[in-house]
Amino acid sequence: MQKTAVSWVIYSLSHSTFMLGLTLFCSQFPSFLLSLLGGVVSDRYNRYRVLLATQVASMIQAILLAVLILLKHYEVWEILALSVMLGIINAFDVPARQSLVYEMVEDKSDLPNALALNSSMVNLSRLIGPAIAGLILEGLGDGACFLGNAISFIAVIGSLLMMKLPKYVSKPHPKNVFGELKDGFSYIKRTPSIAFVLVMLALISLMVLPFSTLIPYYARDVFKGTATTFGIIDSFIGLGAFSGAIFLASLKPGANLKKILFINTLVFGAGLVLFSHEQSYPLALLFVTIAGFGMMSQITVSNTLIQTTVDQNMRGRVISFYAMAFFGMQPLGGLLVGSISKWVGTTDTLMGEGIAALLIGLLHWRYLHREKLKKLRKKQLVEPVVVPAA
Repeated sequence: MQKTAVSWVIYSLSHSTFMLGLTLFCSQFPSFLLSLLGGVVSDRYNRYRVLLATQVASMIQAILLAVLILLKHYEVWEILALSVMLGIINAFDVPARQSLVYEMVEDKSDLPNALALNSSMVNLSRLIGPAIAGLILEGLGDGACFLGNAISFIAVIGSLLMMKLPKYVSKPHPKNVFGELKDGFSYIKRTPSIAFVLVMLALISLMVLPFSTLIPYYARDVFKGTATTFGIIDSFIGLGAFSGAIFLASLKPGANLKKILFINTLVFGAGLVLFSHEQSYPLALLFVTIAGFGMMSQITVSNTLIQTTVDQNMRGRVISFYAMAFFGMQPLGGLLVGSISKWVGTTDTLMGEGIAALLIGLLHWRYLHREKLKKLRKKQLVEPVVVPAA
């Protein structure tokens, strides 16, 4: 609800797609700068307590934003400043939260399904939240939206306090923060499978995922709608993402996740290309749902591939690189997309993002093909040579 309301308020004040990109930059670039430090904190300290602290801090940010909007005396820069504050909090929240999922699952073979179910909850909120936000924005005003978000943290913090986890056992850390950061980077360099997933996610985050910053333009200028229209479009993106998460959660153990990631990257790109110039509102909702379905794999499958292969001692630091690729590239992409849309138009910019996803998908296919050839050569080398009898 807060994300939807912030985008709508900023666009209503500025009527600028560039400002929408700047909003994304302010909310996520601090995560890019500090997520590596957040990963070290996650590995060095009790992740549960770190998560509890970040949620309390998030509630304070939400309360400040709600008070600012309710007082009716606010400027764009004040909303952007509070977005920066949220970005700093998320730099420590994401590594701790994602790493904690691993500790919560007793049977590690259930981890891929657990991660997908975790994503389905996130995307269920993304499905319901924007629709509710659109109705509240029109019926009760933007202040009610931000106030509702602030109140919701009571349930979040209460749920965390009710959790029962194994007792935390602290481990010695002979190296300083910079030494541990260097170890995390070295580990990724010598683990090509993780490095490739991170590079692909970074490219998607830079060139494709910022498409969401342009949705207010479609709601207001293409479909001549209101805040409710924006909320509905955002909800259909969430519907696609939620469907994708349920699909991933239902996969049997041993499913080829790399192949699924490749196919769904193409689905993501195709959905965006079809949506970009569509004038029919019902068809646009269908295409944006398809894009949401494909988008889900970028986040969940990438996370699963990392979580199921990473060394336990490196988990927090590698997850911080994941957060850096995901959160760090998006704000830069948001500025890029906002700037390009001013020159070539919003619809052509979004079509370009879809084409970029298709090209990244083909790059992924090339990697999978090369990986398959390597396995075949390895197999041929280890197979015994049979000498025919005289």
